[in-house]
Amino acid sequence: MRILVSNDDGYTAAGIEALAAALRPLGEVTVVAPETNSSGASNSLTLRRPLYVRQAPNGFHYINGTPSDCVHVALHGLLDFRPDLLVSGINNGANMGEDTLYSGTVAAATEGYLFGIPSMAFSLVQRDWKHLDCAVQVARELVDRFRARPWVGPLLLNVNIPAVPYRDLTGFRTTRLGRRHPAEPVIRSTTPYGDAVYWIGPVGHALDGGPETDFGAIEARAVSMTPLNLDLTDHTQTAAVSRWMDA
Repeated sequence: MRILVSNDDGYTAAGIEALAAALRPLGEVTVVAPETNSSGASNSLTLRRPLYVRQAPNGFHYINGTPSDCVHVALHGLLDFRPDLLVSGINNGANMGEDTLYSGTVAAATEGYLFGIPSMAFSLVQRDWKHLDCAVQVARELVDRFRARPWVGPLLLNVNIPAVPYRDLTGFRTTRLGRRHPAEPVIRSTTPYGDAVYWIGPVGHALDGGPETDFGAIEARAVSMTPLNLDLTDHTQTAAVSRWMDA
């Protein structure tokens, strides 16, 4: 099995190093990741400047662009083969609810999905890599399951893993995305030169976090597996919009 690995924390992040090492016994692993941390880059592509590809001493390829750039370049210029699976992560922090719209980790997996490659995004819900070994074991288990039972059809799976010892996990749940309260207010500061600057505030707390959601699974110390798709159409509103236009 040929596995393409990417992330948004950058090619030197502990999460991608541990993930690549864990997946090597399962297949041929190629890493193409951003040169620097690109958290929050979403699905952006770099269109106004050229991108370069470099190779680190450990064999990882890195690109001066976004997670989507990395997967796009890998699939349409860098690699001379088509991967069987794309794996993104392991992210330093959660990607649940509306986080998925902004996440570079999910975006890297989405880019693979757009090219028809089964893709998984892995995130460790607590920052600073606490219990990274648990997340690595979960990722390896799911990839090994994919190897034994290849997915038929499109797959974009968003996986969030509690920051607990592996023995304390309560299982795996297939979930839907929950919802958050609006983010906290931006934080205003001033540079030494007197210019006003602003920091984006922290994410909000869970608003819709029932047991069937990703928030609910994590609260119960279960691995959350949310299948995603890219149809943003609000089908419940199409008839109402048509009536509004015809009125």
